[in-house]
Amino acid sequence: MAVEEIHAEMVSSVWRVLVAPGAEVAAGDTLVVLESMKMEIPVLTERAGVVQELHVVEGEVLQEGDLIATVTDD
Repeated sequence: MAVEEIHAEMVSSVWRVLVAPGAEVAAGDTLVVLESMKMEIPVLTERAGVVQELHVVEGEVLQEGDLIATVTDD
């Protein structure tokens, strides 16, 4: 079972959460949208699979490197 951990690339706020744990996603799907310096930044998954865990909620402030979600390929 391959696991993809998706982390924040910069300090930002969680603007929208578009998936829930258990959701099936395709490679390139947007999981959440972050906001930083008035820009919207979509966070994409690199592989198809199932969202196992979602570690953020809307309005939360993230630091660089914070875990956003875990996606597995089963």
